[in-house]
Amino acid sequence: MSISELYYWGGLEFMNTISIIGIIMVVFMVMRIMKVSTSIFSPAKSLNLMKEAGTLALVIGVLGQIIGLFSAMMAIESAGGVSMEVLAAGIKVSTITTLYGFLVFVISRLASLIIQATAKSE
Repeated sequence: MSISELYYWGGLEFMNTISIIGIIMVVFMVMRIMKVSTSIFSPAKSLNLMKEAGTLALVIGVLGQIIGLFSAMMAIESAGGVSMEVLAAGIKVSTITTLYGFLVFVISRLASLIIQATAKSE
């Protein structure tokens, strides 16, 4: 099982959305580290947006899992029942988006902790 297979099995709609949120999070992280200050973004605002992007990734991941489970339950209902192996495989696949969203969330929180711990008092 490769990373690309997991990405595909997780559902491209949700996995791509989480990836885009992760890229946006990295942009805010770099803006905070480089202390880029514009009329729209201050370094402090970039740090908050980075954390919020991580939280959004987690929520999108959970939403993907819930929608995946709902779709699986509808398919099971229409089929009239399935074996335990098929049910377990469906549940396993439904957790992929949550795990990916959680990974982005953890990266955002760890980066936030590191940035805050190494920041000089202003």
